[in-house]
Amino acid sequence: MYLIDTNVWLELLLKQDKYIDVQQLFEKIEASYLAISEFSIYSIGIILTKLKKDDVFKDFISDTIEDSGVVVARLSVSDLKEIISIRQKYKLDFDDAYQYVAAQKYNYILISYDKDFDYTEKGRITPDKI
Repeated sequence: MYLIDTNVWLELLLKQDKYIDVQQLFEKIEASYLAISEFSIYSIGIILTKLKKDDVFKDFISDTIEDSGVVVARLSVSDLKEIISIRQKYKLDFDDAYQYVAAQKYNYILISYDKDFDYTEKGRITPDKI
């Protein structure tokens, strides 16, 4: 199973520089083997609505969360406390530490463009490496 970081989803949704790599990733891996953190959903919602792309967010929720079989990874209250430990240990910001804890909790491989994960025990892979 793979946890897809927020920045990877946004590459595709906003058709940024590497969106073709992300598109190919989603063609290679069945949706039921992919996960998104609950935090990523909220972050994507904040970013897309700020950009006045409400319809893109609505379609993302329908297509990705409701219909495709992508798993939503949620953290418990005790997991939230672990975010602080991970943040301090690896010098991550809150959102990266959240992704890391979610990947660790569910034993997911983290797919991200964020190089900060390269300095962690779990590391990360980029979509083009799948």
